[in-house]
Amino acid sequence: MPGLAMMDRIKRKVEAGERLDFEDGLFLMNSPDIVSIGELANIVRERKNGDKAYYIINRHINHTNVCLNECRFCAFQRQPDEPDAYAMSIEEVLKSAEENYSDDIAEFHIVGGLNESLPYAYYRDIIATLAQRFPNVHLQAYTTVEIAYFAEISGMSVEEVLLDLKQAGLGSLPGGGAEIFSEKVRQKICPNKISGNRWLEVMEAAHMAGFKSNATMLYGHIETAEDRIDHLIRLRELQDKTGGFMAFIPLAFHPKNTALEERHFTTGQLDIRMLAVSRLMLDNFDHIKAFWIMISPPISQLALYFGVDDIDGTVIEEKITHSAGARTDQSLTISGLESMIVEAGRAPVRRDTLYNPVISESLALS
Repeated sequence: MPGLAMMDRIKRKVEAGERLDFEDGLFLMNSPDIVSIGELANIVRERKNGDKAYYIINRHINHTNVCLNECRFCAFQRQPDEPDAYAMSIEEVLKSAEENYSDDIAEFHIVGGLNESLPYAYYRDIIATLAQRFPNVHLQAYTTVEIAYFAEISGMSVEEVLLDLKQAGLGSLPGGGAEIFSEKVRQKICPNKISGNRWLEVMEAAHMAGFKSNATMLYGHIETAEDRIDHLIRLRELQDKTGGFMAFIPLAFHPKNTALEERHFTTGQLDIRMLAVSRLMLDNFDHIKAFWIMISPPISQLALYFGVDDIDGTVIEEKITHSAGARTDQSLTISGLESMIVEAGRAPVRRDTLYNPVISESLALS
C-alpha cells in the first residue's frame, strides 16, 4: 500500500480508537513523515491525559555494580576483582537514602547487579530497612531479572520471593531488564540474561501478586524495526491479560564504555519516533515516559507533543546510564522540571509512583 494511503488508514484507526497491528507499527517505524506520526500520537496522548504532564520527586539507589550477566550493552557492571567494583552495605544504602532527603521525596528507585557474594537476605534487608526508616516513601525496586535471580539463590519460587518482598515493604517493580525480546538479538547482546519470555512470565507473576510495574525497551543497538514492534505487541498482550503496567519507557542505548562502543548514540529523530510509535501501539498503557537522563531535557520537552505525558523526575545520582556516557546532569530541580513542562504548554502534575497527584494545584500556565 502506498505511503499516503497507509498513513491515512492508520489515521482513521487512531481517530476511531482502533488497535494498530504489526504492519501499521512497522510502517510508522520506517515512515519519514515524523510530523504526522507525532500528530497521531498526540491525539492518543491528549485523549488519555489531556494537557497533563507528570513528574515525580525521586532518588535512584544503585546498591551494587557487580553482576554475573556481563551484558554487552552495559557499562555499569563490574567483575568482583575490578578496582571500582562495589557493593553497598545496608548502612551505606540507608546513608545514601538519607542524603539530601526531604519529605517531598515520593520514591526510591532501586536496581543493581546480580552479585553472587550477596545472599537473598541482603536484598530483602534493603527493602525492610528503607521501609522502616522511610514509611512514607514508595519503594520501586528490582527488575524481573533480579527477582528471577533471587528465586534462584534463595530456593524459593518467584511467587514466594515477590510475596516476601511485598511483606518487607516493596511497593512496585521498575521495568528494566526487558532490553529487546527478540531471542536472536538477546543472544548477541545479553546471552547470560533471562530470556524475553521469562521476563514476561516473571512480570505476569508480579502483577498477579498485586504489584504494579513499568515496562521498558532498549533501542538503538543492533535491533531491527521489526524487533521493536514485536516487543511492543508482546507488552501489549501481557497488559491485556493483567492490566499491571503503569508506564512504558523506551530506553535509548548509550554505547560509551560498552562492548558495543562502535555503535552511535541514538539520534533525536529516533528518540522522538520511538516515543510516538510506542504511544500509538500501546493503546492499553496509560502513560508513556520520556526518561530525560537518556534523551536529554530538550528532547523530553519536545516529546510532550509526540505522545509523552511523563518526563520522570528529579532522579538524583543516577549511575547506570552515566557509566555509558550519558551527557545529561544527574538530577533536575522541581522548578526546572515544572519550567520545562510549562514552557511546552502543558500542565505539570507532581505525582507519586502510582500516578496519584501529590499536590492539588499545578503551576499555572501563563
